[in-house]
Amino acid sequence: MTETPEDFTDRPSSTQHPGIDHVLSTKALKSLAHPLRVSIYDELSAYGPLTASGLAERLGESSGSMSYHLRELERSGLVRENTSRGKGRERWWERVPGSVAVPDVRTLPPGSAERLAAKLVEDEWFRAREQNARDFLREGDQVFGPEWLDVATSDTVNLRLTPEQLHALVADIDVVFQKYGALYKHTPSPGSRPVQIHLNAFPLVRGQVTEDTTSKERS
Repeated sequence: MTETPEDFTDRPSSTQHPGIDHVLSTKALKSLAHPLRVSIYDELSAYGPLTASGLAERLGESSGSMSYHLRELERSGLVRENTSRGKGRERWWERVPGSVAVPDVRTLPPGSAERLAAKLVEDEWFRAREQNARDFLREGDQVFGPEWLDVATSDTVNLRLTPEQLHALVADIDVVFQKYGALYKHTPSPGSRPVQIHLNAFPLVRGQVTEDTTSKERS
């Protein structure tokens, strides 16, 4: 278990996604509910510690704007200064370790600021994931050699599962994620690059429930 900032709630119950360390508190959620702050948080998550000027260059914003938003995220326990880096007045920032999730929107009052914030953060996260995937499809063959292109993958698997079976599947996958996270997240190997893995596991809205044909056959 990684550090638990006071602004986060306790670990979710076992019925929720098993790989989540913290659900964002109301304070943290409202602080993150800004497209630029989500982008800052994502950059630090994907690429590791960066300075305000480094973030500004990557995101096309001013370093002053970056510094302001970083301080706001710091107040909410989402990012922190990395004091092992930098010289003089140069400050490096990193994401506070641990997996996070937005609160279950079903628990938030309809039309409330908290529910709107949760939706905004979710939308921005999905937009960023889609953009990263599109960037790889569009530019990957110009950036990477065959040693990367031959192992990168984008798979779609269609199954018919009950809620309990889907939960078991996600739990098994999380074990693998946590294994590789423990091995390489904070001790990357020479020659490694930032890698992003997407897992979307959900029932299809236009799908139909599988009927129990065994009882009909017996009657």
